[in-house]
Amino acid sequence: MGSHIAQALQEQGTLVRVTVHRRPMPVDSGDFDFCEADLTTAQDCLRAAEGMDFIFHAAGCVGAAGLKGSQVMSAITPNLIMTSLMLEAGWKAGAKRFLLFGSSTGYPVASHPVKEEEMWSGPTFPGYFGYGWMRRYLERLAEFVHGQSEMKIALVRPTAVYGRRDNFDPARGHVIPALVRRALEKEDPFVVWGSGGEVRDFLHVRDLAKGCLLALQAYAECDPVNIGYGRGVTIREVVEIILREADHKRARIVFDASKPTAIPVRVVDTGKARRILGFEPEVSLREGLKDTIEWYRRTVGQVQEKRGNTR
Repeated sequence: MGSHIAQALQEQGTLVRVTVHRRPMPVDSGDFDFCEADLTTAQDCLRAAEGMDFIFHAAGCVGAAGLKGSQVMSAITPNLIMTSLMLEAGWKAGAKRFLLFGSSTGYPVASHPVKEEEMWSGPTFPGYFGYGWMRRYLERLAEFVHGQSEMKIALVRPTAVYGRRDNFDPARGHVIPALVRRALEKEDPFVVWGSGGEVRDFLHVRDLAKGCLLALQAYAECDPVNIGYGRGVTIREVVEIILREADHKRARIVFDASKPTAIPVRVVDTGKARRILGFEPEVSLREGLKDTIEWYRRTVGQVQEKRGNTR
């Protein structure tokens, strides 16, 4: 997500400082001010924030449906630390605006498109209890900083985001990148966790970047805004599109309902984003999946070619 936001900013002629840690910035092109920083340390957070007018905090750790035991904390503790420290660093450095990501995992269970004001109307989905409440708390922390400082905060709640440069690790990646990789590797039978009837609101990362820029510019009021596609699709439909675009149409699809999945339905209401930001998603699911598959196919091919040349 951060790399796409950085590129969208640079296309507008903005000087962009990018923090990197453990892995390089996965961009196709661009002249960025790179800053080696471990955002779990206060000193590095302040160094990254110094001299910056606007901060987009896209660093974080994510979990996956198959994580067990203490592994689930890997997506909770670092996010609490990094976000708290970056809010403090932005405040100390005198940043004018700060974009913070909330999460649709904080919403209660609902079969309809959820609106922003429904976040606190009930408990989180049990499977999201730890992660969802962590995201809820960070929104409250953002409200505190917004009220106590001169730094204005835009609060965005993205839905399920996918696209280029995602994590395609089948064990730790989210559903779309994991399915894309396995489809291109021609797995057969093609086993999918869950019943296939689970409904998600998938948003292409390019649309997310556009929504984030609009939010920081037009609505840094620390009032949450859903950024999503605004329409649900079943996992079965996603699988069928991916297999078709990956030229793996003859694979035998097997849905394994005994495996852990997540909330049965998650779709967000995007009326507020349309009304306040003028946000409308531009990339359809089919177009986005095709772009993601083509990018991954091309990228993996280049990596394999480089490996072959170094032998």
